[in-house]
Amino acid sequence: MKNEVGLWIDHRRAVIVISLDQEEEIKVVTSDAEKRVRYSGVLNTHEPGQAHDNSSEDGRDRRFNDHLDRYYDEVISHLRDATAILIFGPGVAKGELQKRIEGHGFGDRIGSVKTTDKMTENEIGAEVRRYFLELQHGFAKISRHPASNKEI
Repeated sequence: MKNEVGLWIDHRRAVIVISLDQEEEIKVVTSDAEKRVRYSGVLNTHEPGQAHDNSSEDGRDRRFNDHLDRYYDEVISHLRDATAILIFGPGVAKGELQKRIEGHGFGDRIGSVKTTDKMTENEIGAEVRRYFLELQHGFAKISRHPASNKEI
């Protein structure tokens, strides 16, 4: 039984399309990670009127990373039974998720990691159907992830 999964992901939301034989299910996982704020001219000082405290930024970064860890783990929980995985999205989240999947021992199921713009749920579903149809007919290409240059 084929269980093909395609997902569009960024740091705020993942849209997961699960194709189990002829049936399709769409699940949305949202992240509670707040957007990272970077400050220039950071000084480690507590004097009024000076640049902000470096430790508060470190705390925000830790909270952001903790939220992302829980978010990625929830997304991965929907992928465990997948026989083939397509990952796409606009930013770095797709590569971060790819590394986590590989760390969980089923990175060999990833067929492609692609960069795309923001998409609606209907567009995401259509992209997943198109990819797996092309794969079935031998038209889909194996992609290389730009960051690792490894064949996936």
